[in-house]
Amino acid sequence: MQYIIEMLNITKEFPGIIANDNVTLQVKKGEIHALLGENGAGKSTLMSVLFGLYQPEKGQIKINGNEVKINNPNDANALAIGMVHQHFKLVHNFTVLENIVLGVETTSGGFLKMDQAKKKVMELSERYKLKIDPDALISEITVGMQQRVEILKMLYRDNEILIFDEPTAVLTPQEIEELMKIMKGLVKEGKSIVFITHKLDEIKAVADRCTVLRKGKYIQTVDVADVSKEELSEMMVGRSVNLTVEKGEPSIGKPILTVKNLTVQSKTSTKPLVKDASFEVRQGEIVCIAGIDGNGQSELVFALTGLEKIHDGQIIFNDTDITHMSIRQRTTSGMAHIPEDRHKHGLILDYSLAENLVLQSYFTPEYQKAGFIRFDQVNKYADKLIEAYDIRSGQGKITTTRSMSGGNQQKAILAREIDRNPDLLIAVQPTRGLDVGAIEYIHKQLVAQRDAGKAVLLVSLELDEVMNVSDRILVMHEGEIVANLNPKEVTVNELGLYMAGSKRSEAV
Repeated sequence: MQYIIEMLNITKEFPGIIANDNVTLQVKKGEIHALLGENGAGKSTLMSVLFGLYQPEKGQIKINGNEVKINNPNDANALAIGMVHQHFKLVHNFTVLENIVLGVETTSGGFLKMDQAKKKVMELSERYKLKIDPDALISEITVGMQQRVEILKMLYRDNEILIFDEPTAVLTPQEIEELMKIMKGLVKEGKSIVFITHKLDEIKAVADRCTVLRKGKYIQTVDVADVSKEELSEMMVGRSVNLTVEKGEPSIGKPILTVKNLTVQSKTSTKPLVKDASFEVRQGEIVCIAGIDGNGQSELVFALTGLEKIHDGQIIFNDTDITHMSIRQRTTSGMAHIPEDRHKHGLILDYSLAENLVLQSYFTPEYQKAGFIRFDQVNKYADKLIEAYDIRSGQGKITTTRSMSGGNQQKAILAREIDRNPDLLIAVQPTRGLDVGAIEYIHKQLVAQRDAGKAVLLVSLELDEVMNVSDRILVMHEGEIVANLNPKEVTVNELGLYMAGSKRSEAV
C-alpha cells in the first residue's frame, strides 16, 4: 500500500512529558484523515513534527514512500506540505493578497510584481470556490474569510498535503458547512488532508479514516463509516461518555442580575462595542449569550465583572446597584467569573495550584492573620478542592499551574469560583479547547449550580453547547442583543442567521 505520508514510531518529548509516545500515522493519497484525541493527547505536536516546527527524538517520516528530514517549515513547504494553524498566522495590516504571497513573492529589480500573483490567486479562488476580496485588509474581514486566506496560502504554494488544526473552532454553522464542502472539493482535486479535531460530528461528516491518540499514545486507525460517535469518544477518552447534557426543567426564581441599557465605548473608534444592552438572569436558569467571536460578548462580560469601565447604563446585582463597584467588591458580594482567557485573567501561571485556588479569598481571616498568609489552611483547602473537583497535576497542590493541562487548569478555576458559593456564575467559553470528558464534567457543574438555585450566565461560541446547556439564549451581533430565544423552539440554522446579523427578533 502506497501512503502519501507515513510517520513511523514518532516519539517527541518535552521536559517531564512524552507528548508523542511511539506514534504511527499513515495517510493515503486523496483522503481526509482525521486525527482525534483529547486535549493534550499529542495531536498538534505530531503535526508540528510533520510541519518541521519540532524535531522528534525517534522515528522516521516518509513522503510518497521516501524517507525525508523536515528541519523547518520551509522544508515542509518544499515537500508540498501546508498547515492552517489553530490560531491563524496572518499579518493584520496587510491585504488578503499580500498575506497569500508573503514569503514567496515575485520581484523584479527589487520591486514586487503583484499582477501575476493576483491573477493566480483569483484563478485559485474561482477553481476552489473560495471567494475573497484580494484588496481587503485582514483586520477588516471575518474569521471565516481569514480561514479562506489561510487555505489559499497553501494552494498558492502548490501544497499537496494540507494540515487543518482545529479549523472550525471560531466559525458559525454556515461557515463550518462551507469549510466541509471546500475540504471535499480539495480532495476531489487530488489533495490529501489531515484534519485535527475533537468534534465527532465533523469527523462523521467529512473524514474517510480516523486515527485516535490518547495521552500521547497511538490507539487505532478506523474507517469512519464503520464506527459510531459513541465508539469514537470511548476510544478517545478511554471510557464511555454521555454526549447529551442531562438536565430537568428549570425552577426559576427572582432576578439576580439586571442589566439596563448598558453601553461600552471603544477606545479606538466611535462605534460602541456594546450598545444599549438590557436583559436579566434569574435564579435557577442558565442564560447563554451566543454570537460569532468579536461581537461584544467579551466587552459585555468585562463590564459586568468590573474589568472594563462602562459608558452608560446600569448593573443591578441582588437588588444593589454595582455599576461603579470595584472587582473585589463584586466578587465578595457573590459574583463568580470563569474568564474567557484562562491564562490572562484566570490564573497566575507561575504560582502553585494551591496559591491559585485562594486568589479570591486569601485576604479573608480564614487564610491570613496579621497580614501573613496561613499556608497550613491554604494547603488544607487546596487538598479538599483537588479531591472534590478531580484536578490532576504532576505534584498536587505544589504543582506550578503553568505545567498543567488546559482541562485541569480550567477545573482549578471552576473549583475556586464555584466553591465560594456565588449567587451568579459568569462562565465565558468554559469548555473552549477541551475534550469530551472535560466538557461533560464542566456541563454537569453548570447544571448543578442552576439546580441549586443559582443564576448562571454562560457565554459560548460552541453551538452544541448553546443549544444543550442553556434555558434561554440571547444572541449578540455587533454589540447589540438581537434575539431572546428558547432553545427548544429554535433550530441551529436559525440561530446561525441571528448570529450573522441576517435576522432579528423584535421581542428583545
